[in-house]
Amino acid sequence: MTTPSPTRSNAASPSEATNATSSHAASSSDATFLADFHHVATIGATDNDGVDRQALTLEDQQTRDWMRSWAEGNGFEVRVDAIGNMFACLQLVPTAADAPSAPYVLIGSHLDSQPLGGRFDGAYGVIAGLFAALRVKEQFAESGLQPTFNLAVVNWFNEEGGRFAPSIMGSSVYAGLFDLDEMLAVQDLEGTSVSEALTAIGYAGTDTPPEAISYAEIHIEQGRILEREAIDIGVVEASWYTQKLDIDVLGEQSHTGATAMADRHDALVAAAKVVLAVAEVVDEFEEEALVSSVGQHVVEPNSPIVVPRRVHMVADLRSSDPDVVKAARDSLHRQIASIALEHEITIKVEDFDVRAKRYFPETGVELAEKAVANEGLSIRRLETMAGHDSVAMNHRVPAVMMFVPSVDGVSHCEREFTTDEDMIRGLRVLTSVATELVGGELREERKGEVWVGRSVAEVRDSAPSSAQMPASTRVNA
Repeated sequence: MTTPSPTRSNAASPSEATNATSSHAASSSDATFLADFHHVATIGATDNDGVDRQALTLEDQQTRDWMRSWAEGNGFEVRVDAIGNMFACLQLVPTAADAPSAPYVLIGSHLDSQPLGGRFDGAYGVIAGLFAALRVKEQFAESGLQPTFNLAVVNWFNEEGGRFAPSIMGSSVYAGLFDLDEMLAVQDLEGTSVSEALTAIGYAGTDTPPEAISYAEIHIEQGRILEREAIDIGVVEASWYTQKLDIDVLGEQSHTGATAMADRHDALVAAAKVVLAVAEVVDEFEEEALVSSVGQHVVEPNSPIVVPRRVHMVADLRSSDPDVVKAARDSLHRQIASIALEHEITIKVEDFDVRAKRYFPETGVELAEKAVANEGLSIRRLETMAGHDSVAMNHRVPAVMMFVPSVDGVSHCEREFTTDEDMIRGLRVLTSVATELVGGELREERKGEVWVGRSVAEVRDSAPSSAQMPASTRVNA
């Protein structure tokens, strides 16, 4: 595993991407994969080698259009469900005309990004999924063997949650964890709903999503364990317990010049103390046992000559140990109550987006370890501190989550970086895992249950057919 300087840039320019797609490269080759990955990185590109492709923006639409064009051009059937998830489907198992099709192994990730985010987070998993699926198709065609399951590559809607909260929205709706109608009604800071934004970019789908039998995802680690230990691949055995606090600091609006300091009830001053409390609560526990942050503020009225009347913020608490998060939450409640009393203001705190610690199936972890060993690579088990679509899917079907190294362990920023060599290693491992899954591995987990999101199905069953829909609302998928 090579580790370049953090300032090194993979070959991301359009000209270099074009040069990599020579007539000598097979359609599923490593060179073509890298060329396509670096081409997609030019969509919504920022000045410092990042991307800004927040959910349902024009840039997100362009990456979706790229995926649809690529998939259809390579023989996939593209479906878009009611929450905007995209599925590029390969029917590998022959089916009689009057018989239901075999369920699908899903692989993939997400194409949306954070504001001024990195070009590897999510997009790598989707593009690697497309190429892994193509390679699986080619392998079965060459061998003459018959797979047990079909295969689909998914681009999950709004994994990042930067524009629409909560995050991991599309996969959670599919998995039946979030209500579809509630998520379609969620609004961004400008008052645009998910439903309106889906329609605006042409991805308000009505297609039937494929039924899943299992799920696999390759992703950048977003931490530095693999890099620090010089390990090629990480396999996730558990996700951390996480929860957010919705904090509303309510003071009194007044004049910044005319109001005496003693008479002020400044919401922003109190909010600043809350931010510090969130940052410092980690010191109450063992080192690295807890991570915490306040990542978003909305200040009202946000005028330079007005003492703020309101600050709305979201605090994020995460730990491998659920009791640590609960203890940190209780400590913050006590500290926030003291801050409110000190400043004679009101601070409302509500729990939301609480996600239990979940363990990935041991058989899936072992499957990944076997695939990595067959490739002659190194692997270690770890827990994911970040949320991922695989965590949502793991509620319903056996999921396999794998990581490739992140240089310096940074993510959600323009400096996010993973080498071409590590991406190719991950693609090889994902291909191997996907091959085993479509061949029937993990089907005995959870008694072979197949799953299609019930909330999606409810809308699907009540929706008019494409032929009955006005042209302006159709999705050509």
